[in-house]
This record gives sequence, structure tokens and C-alpha cells, in this order.
Amino acid sequence: MYLRNTWYVAALSGEIDRGLKPLRILGENIVFYRTRSGKPVALEDACPHRKLPLSKGFLKEDEVECGYHGLTFNCAGKCVAAPTQEIIPPTAVVHSYPVTDKWGLVWIWMGNPELAEEADILDIENFDNPEWKITAGDALTCECHYLYLTDNLLDPSHVAWVHRTSFAAPGTDKAPLETKEIDDGLIVSRWIQDCEPPPFYASLVKFKGNCDRLQHYEVRYPSIAINKSVFSPAGEGGPEKPLTDRSYVMISYNFLTPVDENVTRYHWLQQRNTDPDNEEVTRNIAEGARQAFLEDREILEAVHRGIANETSRHIDLGLDAGSLRFRRMLDKMIAAEQAGIRAG
Repeated sequence: MYLRNTWYVAALSGEIDRGLKPLRILGENIVFYRTRSGKPVALEDACPHRKLPLSKGFLKEDEVECGYHGLTFNCAGKCVAAPTQEIIPPTAVVHSYPVTDKWGLVWIWMGNPELAEEADILDIENFDNPEWKITAGDALTCECHYLYLTDNLLDPSHVAWVHRTSFAAPGTDKAPLETKEIDDGLIVSRWIQDCEPPPFYASLVKFKGNCDRLQHYEVRYPSIAINKSVFSPAGEGGPEKPLTDRSYVMISYNFLTPVDENVTRYHWLQQRNTDPDNEEVTRNIAEGARQAFLEDREILEAVHRGIANETSRHIDLGLDAGSLRFRRMLDKMIAAEQAGIRAG
């Protein structure tokens, strides 16, 4: 079961063009394309005649022609041509999904189309601020359930073992965690005081010596994760202290879209508050982030297989408190949504 009345990232904006692109999202097969004006379109990827995927057909102007018998569908999913007969069957329709571009990503609404509001898409602060830099988006496919990824992105402790050569540093294995509920998600965070910067960030911070480090792990329902790393000179950082002009900030926006129960498509963007015009730094950060996510993928795919085939029940630890709370709240939201659908 999934939360449906919400926006999911379907693809990087550049991946959707004037071709027919099939994608599977929340267990549903969908075909994407762009109109001549550049507007993205998403339709059920199955002709109602014999369920041939429309993605195996042809894009003609702004309409999709089925590759079996030529039934043709407009952007709203209505059949506008049935070449083999005079009357178009009234049942010749396919589902059309609300879809839009924002932040260099194509977003899709998988629930009730009447509830889709573009204003509800996550806001990325400073996206157009020239003093901040956004890396080009990237993506990978993970053969695991999407909630194993949200578990991971509510767990600052895992960096001490999974990312030993990049994000790990003294304190990441044992500093206490603070968990906080927000209106649309959960935050697990901690300040680690007077420690060495981890290898990944050592060349990026603009000061020498030890740092005060914030690990901010936030997940918005159902599956958008915001990881914020803040590094201030030792003695200048902490929960009650404002950032200074010497503070280094890196924010990772992670968009987790369930393909189905066993596969997740993982899209991300990175944002930083320094060196906006330094392409070498941007390249190195993008490569480092991808490497870290590949390390996560290796672990989480093995976790997925292990739990699927477990012969004795897995256990939870104290560090799982945030992810377990997040799962409980998400379950309640899905149950309430399903109850509303049944009542309607």
C-alpha cells in the first residue's frame, strides 16, 4: 500500500522528451512524453483494446497512437480516433495523471486528480539564489523497498560503518540523537562538537582545525528526504547558535519513488552555500554523492533480500526509533486515505 494523494518524482526533466518513455510507479505502468509546447504528459501505458502498452505505439503531434490497431488518445486520455470503425467506443479511455516540471524534475500525482495542487510540491529554498549552487540531478535504481531507504535516511549513525572513507568521523558512531516530529514528517539530528571534519568535507569547509558538525536527517511523508550537513569552526556551532559566514552548509534532497514493492527509483539534488561557480568542486561533490549512494544501495539491497528470506525475526535497536515512528505515522496516513476512498 502506498500514499497516493501526493507528488512523486517520476524522472529528471531531461529524461522526458518527444519520445514515448515507459515508467513503472507505485506498481502502475505509465507512459510519459512531452507535447510540442514542452508540457509533460503521463498516461496509463495500456491501450484498452488488448492492453498493448501505448509506449510501443507512436507519438503523432500531441497524441499517442496504439501500435496494434491505431486507437489514438489525447493528453487527457480520451480516444479521439478508431481507424477500424466509424464509432469510437465510449469505454476507449486511459487514465491521465497530473504531471508537471519543477526543480529540474518531472513530478506525478498518483491519487485523486482533483486534489493535485502544484503548490504542494516541496519547496527548495535558495534554488535561484546565485550565492548557492545546485548540482545537476542524478538517479539510480535500487532493488529494495522504498521504506528501507527512508529508514536509512533517518539514521545518521549508519555513516560510521557504511561511509567509512567519506562521511564518517569521530562521534558518528555514538553521539546521542534527537528526534522531532514536524507537520509533514520527522527529523532525526545531532550536533557533534569539536571533531575533525570527515574526509568528504575536509577540502570543502573554509576554515582550519576542528569543527562543530550538525547531522540533520529529515524525511517528509511519504518519501522525500532532506539531509543537511553544517560545519562551523569548533566553538561556533550548536543548537542555539546561528550560522555564521564561516559555516559550510550542504543540503541533499533525496526523492524516493516506489517502482513496486521490490524496487525504488532514487533521484537527488545537492545544494551548497559556497563556490557557486567552481565546476570542479561541483563535479567532485556530484561524484562523491553518487559513490555514497552506491554504498547505501549495496547495503540496502542486501537488507531487502535478508529480511525477505529471514528464518528468524529481525530486531530493532534504539537508533531505529526515528524510522519506526515515521513508519507508524505513514501507516496511519495510508489507512486514513484508504478509508476515505472506500467511503467515497
